Amino acid sequence: MYRLARTGGSPELLRGLARRAEGWAGIVDRDGTVLRAVAGSVRWPAHEAAGLAARAAREMTTRGAASYSLDTDMCTALLLPLDRTPEPRGPVAVLVAPKPLPAGLATLMADAVMPLALSWASESVERKRRRVDLAESRGREAVLHLLMTGQLTFAHQVAGALRPKLPDPVRVCVVECSGGQRDEVARVCADTSGGRTWIVRCPVYARHLILIVPAEEEAEERAPEEGSTLGLAVAGLVDDCVVGVSEEVRLPDTATAYRQAFHALAVARALPGRHARFGAAPEPALVVGAAGARWADALLAPLLAHLPRRSQDPGSQELSATVASWLAFSSHATQHLKIHRNTLAARLKLVGELLGLDLNLVADQAAVDLALRIRATPALHRSRPGSGAVAEDLDTVLRTPGVQDWAVQQLRLLAEAGPTGEETLRTWLSCEAQLSPAAAALGISVPGARKRLTRLEALLSRSLLRTPSARYDLWLAFRAADLTA
Repeated sequence: MYRLARTGGSPELLRGLARRAEGWAGIVDRDGTVLRAVAGSVRWPAHEAAGLAARAAREMTTRGAASYSLDTDMCTALLLPLDRTPEPRGPVAVLVAPKPLPAGLATLMADAVMPLALSWASESVERKRRRVDLAESRGREAVLHLLMTGQLTFAHQVAGALRPKLPDPVRVCVVECSGGQRDEVARVCADTSGGRTWIVRCPVYARHLILIVPAEEEAEERAPEEGSTLGLAVAGLVDDCVVGVSEEVRLPDTATAYRQAFHALAVARALPGRHARFGAAPEPALVVGAAGARWADALLAPLLAHLPRRSQDPGSQELSATVASWLAFSSHATQHLKIHRNTLAARLKLVGELLGLDLNLVADQAAVDLALRIRATPALHRSRPGSGAVAEDLDTVLRTPGVQDWAVQQLRLLAEAGPTGEETLRTWLSCEAQLSPAAAALGISVPGARKRLTRLEALLSRSLLRTPSARYDLWLAFRAADLTA
């Protein structure tokens, strides 16, 4: 019995008892709930044996008996408590066997109770530990979600029950692990950072870890490759691990830092050191000016003013979070938001109707994405005047000098790829960022189109094929360039 307990725990012990009795063995609660069960013979349907065990457990509880047996015309149920201390709600071992009972079965069951109780207790502790780990993981995921949606106050409140304290300013690292390595890499990250880093298991990509790292106060005095020592250390300590690191940002700009780290990850995959830091590039929301901020308010006004018809329908804040998640993660938003794909589709349809846009078009997606990023940029709202002319449309915003300069910087690197690079990107965007139609329009195969875009990812230091993608920034840059051509 003790050998079975060491090698297989309670399932093996129950299986051994069920085979010996040619019946059914299990562990039930005092109210008859079956916690674990094993059938040792096809002679007894499992549901009938479980029903008899539940009935016997309830009778045992009602009578207040220390042990119990229940006879029927065909079989006998033997019950012994796993916890010998007086605990009225403790689990009970049950053995259902056909008559006549094999010789010594009751003695065998009594001998098995002690190792079965030890195994069940250790397994219960392990189950509780896993529930605690899952609760902590979901709590950290919730804090990340609040940071990504700009709800800083709630993020601090939830993070107060966890450790460490949310840092500010921060860098964000995205670590891509090999299959099944994420828990081990999380442990390495925690040990390397001395417990000062927020480590979140990405709810969207099963191989990604998101690290919120305290930015060094003296980062300005260091070499550019420093200030991201944790990412370098993790890439050096763990084989087949790729790390992308963002610029230093304030905590409210965590969403921007995550996009930067994700783009850096696309570059790091092609580097021998498997580590890359995001190249400096201005955020379009920072260069649109006050007129752009007023345009964003006007575009999003129907969404922000939306009142649900029923209490269970999503409000404006929930709809805004949904469309922001979808623009960032595409269909993976269902995993990010923990909603069904039909719920996601219904919410996006409602958002499109409220805004008067077709969210299947990259052009409209880019407009909504820019507007949401503008509203999430605190500096714009602090400095924006309360009144002034509202930009009539997106083209008016894209004609402003700040956006024009930004577009030139975005497209400057494309010159190294020659006309083929720009043609590939423009065709891909005109085909709504779909590979198959883009490949057909270019007259090449789908793998050929994918290889072209992968090379452009390395050239632009931006992710294109995986979300979060730079497709919206590139569409805006091309549109701004076309307006002045």
